[in-house]
Amino acid sequence: MIPRPTRRGLLAALAAPLLALSAVAAQAQQAITLASTTSTEQSGLFGHLLPAFKQATGIDVKVVALGTGQAIDMARRGDADVLFVHDQAAEEKFVADGFAARRWPVMYNDFVLVGPKGDPAGARGRDIVEALRKLAAANAPFVSRGDKSGTHAAELRYWQQAGLQAKGGGYRECGCGMGPALNMGSAANAYVLADRGTWLAFRNRGDLVVLVEGDQRLFNQYGVMAVSPQRHPHVKAAQAQRFVDWVTSPAGQQAIAAYRIGGEQLFFPNAAR
Repeated sequence: MIPRPTRRGLLAALAAPLLALSAVAAQAQQAITLASTTSTEQSGLFGHLLPAFKQATGIDVKVVALGTGQAIDMARRGDADVLFVHDQAAEEKFVADGFAARRWPVMYNDFVLVGPKGDPAGARGRDIVEALRKLAAANAPFVSRGDKSGTHAAELRYWQQAGLQAKGGGYRECGCGMGPALNMGSAANAYVLADRGTWLAFRNRGDLVVLVEGDQRLFNQYGVMAVSPQRHPHVKAAQAQRFVDWVTSPAGQQAIAAYRIGGEQLFFPNAAR
């Protein structure tokens, strides 16, 4: 004979799924959405950084990796709780327009010009502007991200500084992230402006090598901002600010500095608190 369940047993059986659902709902309330760049995601930084943040705070982070311009647009719409990008002028406008109370500098690396080892255009050196002039004169193949990202904005700034109306017959825009742009560059043996972090993590290099580095103009600063609840009341402002506070704290800054590939540091913390 099968024993009949007691009332207490029935209540416990009914309560268990409700408790599980409640726990899931509580966890979802803690999760935040981070709009960031393809460079931070494709370099592997967030795979290293976010587990440490969750361990410290219990907060999950969903990363949406886009070009900086698209990431900023996403945050402007209120579709993200935190913005982590690298176009300082655009970030300062984001704050000035009331979408964040403050922008925090968090880390930096640099851009590099990569290209075929043989360097047929003769671009090799330390001057990025002179290198671009040589590429244009040689009609050298050049893959641009063309996606309004921080890297694309920097590239356009360097072309402007070069004083060129035309970028040469080999110039192509892919409208894509850093990894795909490098893949295209590798396949076509073309020149590409890349952030160093993604380049170090990139494995499909083919004949590409770093040709131009060390120019002060190649400095690449990242900033982090919590989206303002005054603009978007639904954002998870408290959790977002905890991320900002952690990533700019000694613990977060040490975690950034500790991320290396092949023994080489990819990003350098410089939060000013």
